[in-house]
Amino acid sequence: MNTKKIIMTGGGSAGHVTPNLALIPRLKEEGYDIEYIGTADGIERRIIEQHNIKYHIIVSGKLRRYFDIKNFTDPFRVLKGIKQAYDIIKKEKPNIVFSKGGFVAVPVVLAAYLNKIPVIAHESDITPGLANKLSIPYCTKICATFPEALKKLNKNKAVLTGTPIRKELLEGSKIKGLKICGFNDNKPVLLIIGGSLGAKVINEIVRSNIDVLLKSYNIIHICGKNNVEDNYNVKNGYKQFEYVSEELPHLMASADIVVSRAGANSIFELLALKKPNLLIPLSAKSSRGDQILNAESFEKSGFSMVLKEEALDNKSFLKSLEELYNNKENYVKNMLNSKYSNGVEPIVKLILQYSRK
Repeated sequence: MNTKKIIMTGGGSAGHVTPNLALIPRLKEEGYDIEYIGTADGIERRIIEQHNIKYHIIVSGKLRRYFDIKNFTDPFRVLKGIKQAYDIIKKEKPNIVFSKGGFVAVPVVLAAYLNKIPVIAHESDITPGLANKLSIPYCTKICATFPEALKKLNKNKAVLTGTPIRKELLEGSKIKGLKICGFNDNKPVLLIIGGSLGAKVINEIVRSNIDVLLKSYNIIHICGKNNVEDNYNVKNGYKQFEYVSEELPHLMASADIVVSRAGANSIFELLALKKPNLLIPLSAKSSRGDQILNAESFEKSGFSMVLKEEALDNKSFLKSLEELYNNKENYVKNMLNSKYSNGVEPIVKLILQYSRK
């Protein structure tokens, strides 16, 4: 009979959820009962409930750095979320809470602190997001993905662990991937990933160059929620998906080169799989600049080619892809020499160490 319990949290995008999935099998091996706290309509609910994890719902306000009328009402939602999370944690009595960030995590971390439950949090990026900035004072330890992040975090709490990579992601079949897409020729496969919510600028540049690209590649396009365009389904060698879960390891295995945003989880998965990649980070106008820093770090290490969104046009996109494909062996070589490792074991070790007896 299991004697330990962990409550996990994190949401708002798949990047705040999928690292938790990588930890779940190892935590079960260590005898943990696993539960999750998230929002009613967040992407985390759909992902977690597919894995038969007990899911608790709270409300949470979004944390914004810009003016929005909801900034006046959402603090009250956060307070309500803290009360709901406090009651859940008090009833379930976990040994520890693990937070992957996102706005839903803030009420959970505060509620755990008020219940005197240890909290381990994970920061994917070089600079902490707003949710983690608010949470860190109430955390026992904060796991960092990049060595550069240690300078930005509380030195007494920060531990370099890397990011957790799902075991199944490393076990994909190229043959199955090609079969899923219906590709039956020998053209190299170009995989486009815009993130769980999609990337409009990437979707547009791919589709505006689709006929040119299809002369050289078969294309797998993961274009995000509500971004599938049916009129492109007639294109031979082009397969589009809104979002993929079980198929992803096989699609990744079939890819020769990848175009991606520069979210930390995505780029570390590409590194683990040794996939030559072109990163198009979210611009500073649309974000806090974390993807730009992530991309610069990987470019400096020789793991990725980077094309900034401001410089993205048809000519630069096609030229970058050609250069990436022609030099793909060099990128693979650099990735094979990487010192980064899978973060699952270091994080599980911390969870075991700090779980309340």
